[in-house]
Amino acid sequence: MTYNALNQYKQNAVFTATPEELTLMLYDGGIKFMNIAKYNIENKDLQRAHEALIRAQDIIVELNSSLNMEYELSTNFRKLYEFILDRLIDANIQKEIKPIDEALEILMEMRDTWKEAMQQVKKKIYQNR
Repeated sequence: MTYNALNQYKQNAVFTATPEELTLMLYDGGIKFMNIAKYNIENKDLQRAHEALIRAQDIIVELNSSLNMEYELSTNFRKLYEFILDRLIDANIQKEIKPIDEALEILMEMRDTWKEAMQQVKKKIYQNR
């Protein structure tokens, strides 16, 4: 019963989230699956590591495809996402942690920057009310 309630809560969170919050959820999901992959590589569970890396790759592909290429900044984001994706593919082929760490460092920095930008926008919105 509690598992179903948790799934319903997560589903409601996604359906009611703003686009900005959805992007943050994608960043958090990517970080989560990269950490799961690292854990499973360390513990020699290569199948679960593979599954987690595929999930992380799917998230990076989604973030990349959601870019609005009308902005110059999106070109830089695309290059970062492509680098992260390459590192995750290498990690999956080699079953090594180093490429995950490289990807994780960048994605965490992007997530932290995104979260900070969201907070700054909220401050401005509430200041003007």
